[in-house]
Amino acid sequence: MKIVVVVSAVVAVVVSFLGSGAWIGTPIAEAAGGALSATSTLVAPAGPAFSIWSVIYTGLIAYAVWQFLPGRTARHAALRVPIVASMLLNPAWILVIQIGQLWLSVIVIVALLAVLVRVFVLMQRHRPEGVVDAVIADGTMGVYLGWVCVATIANVSAWLVSLGFTSGATVWAIIVLVVAAGVGVFLAQYSGGAVAPMLAIVWGLGWLAQGRLSGEVVDTAVGWTAVLAAVVVAIATVGTRVRERRSVSVG
Repeated sequence: MKIVVVVSAVVAVVVSFLGSGAWIGTPIAEAAGGALSATSTLVAPAGPAFSIWSVIYTGLIAYAVWQFLPGRTARHAALRVPIVASMLLNPAWILVIQIGQLWLSVIVIVALLAVLVRVFVLMQRHRPEGVVDAVIADGTMGVYLGWVCVATIANVSAWLVSLGFTSGATVWAIIVLVVAAGVGVFLAQYSGGAVAPMLAIVWGLGWLAQGRLSGEVVDTAVGWTAVLAAVVVAIATVGTRVRERRSVSVG
């Protein structure tokens, strides 16, 4: 299974490089009729937000190497299968977008989100083996989960817009952002203040806010709601983490 993790990580990186239009093919923002561009919906993050993928892919490669080293415990035996699934679902999503199947991309990204939630739950049950393990494993998969939470919102919204659901866009965008904030708070509470998911969610919401406040598609109500949502998630995470540390020190 260790070999499968390494191969899956390489596949994820190679397919993303080729399928994202970095070398050949159509850039994701232009694929599927531009449905996933930074201006396609009110909850689409600005273009620079997607640079977070370089962090995620670097982390996946680092994890593939880390879990292959001797001395890894039952923790990684439990994590390998869902992590492999997450590594393969991402290139599957890219290929689906490249052939223009937006509806199918929603199914794939929801499946990816479910797998990452499973990884997150397992990581809370099987605590890190040390600081390095926490950074490489929990850090990478936490950022992956946080970003996919934001990406799922953007993907589903793009699909709904493509179907003609455009009325009340501002209201629906605000509702979605409130839900996103709720998800971020829940992840913080469940994990005792995990920083990585928070950083990715705040990153995504921050660039979403930038796109609505100063981009081509301006909607100040949505933009400031995104700012507020990011602040709420950050405060909830930091507050939970501080409270957990204090309870441990007192205990």
